Amino acid sequence: MDAYWLEQTEADVPAENRWLSTGEMLHLAGLRFDKRRTDWRLGRWTAKRAVASCLNLPEDVHSLEDIEIRSEPSGAPEVFLFHQRAAVSVSLSHRAGKALCVVGLSGASLGCDLELIEPRERSFVTDFFTASELELVDRASAGSRPLLATLLWSAKESALKALHVGLRLDTALLEVSLNRAAPPQADDSHPDACTGWSSLLVRRINDQILYGCWRCANRMVRTVVFSPYNDGAGKLTMVQV
Repeated sequence: MDAYWLEQTEADVPAENRWLSTGEMLHLAGLRFDKRRTDWRLGRWTAKRAVASCLNLPEDVHSLEDIEIRSEPSGAPEVFLFHQRAAVSVSLSHRAGKALCVVGLSGASLGCDLELIEPRERSFVTDFFTASELELVDRASAGSRPLLATLLWSAKESALKALHVGLRLDTALLEVSLNRAAPPQADDSHPDACTGWSSLLVRRINDQILYGCWRCANRMVRTVVFSPYNDGAGKLTMVQV
C-alpha cells in the first residue's frame, strides 16, 4: 500500500479562513480556546493540502474550500469533495505546532501519530506497554530509551486510530514489533539518528496484524499503521507530497 504524507507548521497556515468550507467555519466558531482553534486549523490545512496533492486538485485557498474534512462518529476524519464522500482514507496528528497528515488511496483504514521524543516515567511504560515491550525498553541504552518508548507509544496510537477505537482499547492488547535486529539507537547529541522510514508490526491480542512504519526527525517520531483487508502480508510505502 502506498501512503502519501505531508507535514505543515503553524506558519504555513493562512491567517484568513477562505480555504474552509461553510461547515468547517461553523465548527471553528464553536471552539472556545485559542490553542484548540490553532491546532484544528493546522490539522485541516494540512489534510486539505495533502488530499489536493494526492488527487491532483488545485491547491489555492479558494479551491481548498471544496475539500471538507468531517469527523466520523468514531472521531476519525473523513474527506468530502463537493459534498460527496471521497474514496480516500486520511489520518491526522499534531504536536508542538506541527501537523502530520497521511492519505491512503486504497481504502484501507490507516492511522498516524506525531510525538515529541521525551523521557517517559517508569509508571507510564509499565501501565501501557506489554511485557515484551517493557523488556525491549529495559535492554536499550539509557540514551536510547526516550526514543524507543516514544516510538512504541506512537505506534500504539496509530494502531488505535487505524482500528477506529481510540483509547477505548487497552494499549496492552497491542504489541509493537520493530523489523530490525536491534532497537533504534539515539541519544541527546544525535536525536535524529533514524531519518528514513523503517517498518514495524502491531499485533492485536487476537492475532490480527497491522503493518506500519516509523521515522525520526527534528526530535519527533512519526508512525503510520494500516489494517489490510485480509490476513495476507502487507507493506507500506511512504510517499512525501
